[in-house]
Amino acid sequence: MTTVEPIRSKSKLKKIEEILKKQSERNLLFFIIGTNCGLRISDILALNVEDVKNKTHIQIVEKKTGKFKKIPINAKLKPLIKNFTAGKSLNSPLFKTIFNNRMERFAAYHIIKNACKKAHVEEKVGTHTLRKTFGYHYYKKYKDIAMLQKIFNHSSQEITMRYIGIEQDKIDKSYKEFIL
Repeated sequence: MTTVEPIRSKSKLKKIEEILKKQSERNLLFFIIGTNCGLRISDILALNVEDVKNKTHIQIVEKKTGKFKKIPINAKLKPLIKNFTAGKSLNSPLFKTIFNNRMERFAAYHIIKNACKKAHVEEKVGTHTLRKTFGYHYYKKYKDIAMLQKIFNHSSQEITMRYIGIEQDKIDKSYKEFIL
C-alpha cells in the first residue's frame, strides 16, 4: 500500500477547489467534505442526501471502526450542501455517477489525482489525502494533537503525528538546518 501525503499548501488547496468547481458541484463538495470533516472516503461516498440536507451535523457510523461519529457542518459546507441537495430525493446517494449509481472510490481517486495534477501538487496523493489534509491543517491551526487523535480514533499521539505528516516535516526541517 502506497502512503499518500496531506496537501500542505493552502494556496494549492484553493487552486484544487477552483479546478473542481469548474468540473462539477459534486466533485467540489466531496473534496471539501473530505478536507473539512476528516472523514474517510468510504464514509463520504456512503452518505445519502438525508445525511446532510437541512442538518447541522453529519452523523455516521464509521465503516472501518463501527464507531459513531458526529461532525458539525461548517459555514463553508452549509451553502454548498444546500445548493447541491436542492430538489434531490432524501434517500438517494449524495454522490452519484453519470449513470445514476453511487460514486465509488476509484472514481473519487481519479478526480482527486487529476485535480491535484492540474494544480501542480507535488505530494503523492490519493483518496486518503483528503483526511490527512484535514488533520494536517487542523493541527497547524490548533496544535491540539490530543483532540486530533480523538477525532481520528488513533491509539497514540505519535501515530497521529506520523499520519498527518508532521513527523516528516520535522525530519525535513532538521536536515535542512543541519549543515557541516
